[in-house]
Amino acid sequence: MIKLSVNINKIALIRNARGANYPDLVKVALDCEEFGAEGITVHPRPDERHVKFFDIPLLKAVLTTEFNIEGYPSEDFIDMVIKNKPHQCTLVPDLPGALTSDTGWDTITHQQSLKNIVTRLHDHGIRVSLFIDPIADRLYAAKETGTDRIEFYTGPYAHDFQKDKVHAVAPFAMAAKICNDLNLGINAGHDLNLDNLKYFVAHVPGLMEVSIGHAIVCDALYLGLKNTIQLYLRNWLKTTFELGVELT
Repeated sequence: MIKLSVNINKIALIRNARGANYPDLVKVALDCEEFGAEGITVHPRPDERHVKFFDIPLLKAVLTTEFNIEGYPSEDFIDMVIKNKPHQCTLVPDLPGALTSDTGWDTITHQQSLKNIVTRLHDHGIRVSLFIDPIADRLYAAKETGTDRIEFYTGPYAHDFQKDKVHAVAPFAMAAKICNDLNLGINAGHDLNLDNLKYFVAHVPGLMEVSIGHAIVCDALYLGLKNTIQLYLRNWLKTTFELGVELT
């Protein structure tokens, strides 16, 4: 079954806007778990405009589902990850001032440095995922780094979905087959939502986890957080039944 990891960065952004602990980030994370989320994702940035570094150990102490910390692998970031030992660390290539993650790793150019970082995280029992575009050569190079998984950057898919969903998903379907052959786990994230998620799930074989935050917060404004999380979970439950796969 595919896991839904809820990215709580936008919750942290709302909290930070008033300079107080409201909404309480830890409580929201625990509520997300109670409502069905199978993981919590955070992306602490150097300017701490979303999740702050002091949030990380507080979340680590209470979460009962998978904890995923994503970010650019600066020395400070890697030290923080090792200290808090999440289940997964997702490495993204965006520089500190980036508004959002909008491209995957060039795993050919950065193969050796990524290999060193992956090894270091593995030494502390942390699973590693590399944020990546659906480009064959970069997937083969990702495998050489020793990473456990990749996370597809799905921004282009979401952008093109309404115009031509068959064309939009095709690169990811092809790349997923390569990942399956290489025994690379597949995650995905960025701009996935209730409109485009079901089709993506149905056409990307081997998908293990999706990380969604912005869309969940936007939908929750109208639908409520509990209802929204459960609507996302039903996306792949419906897809599984439609594909004729028996759930066990």
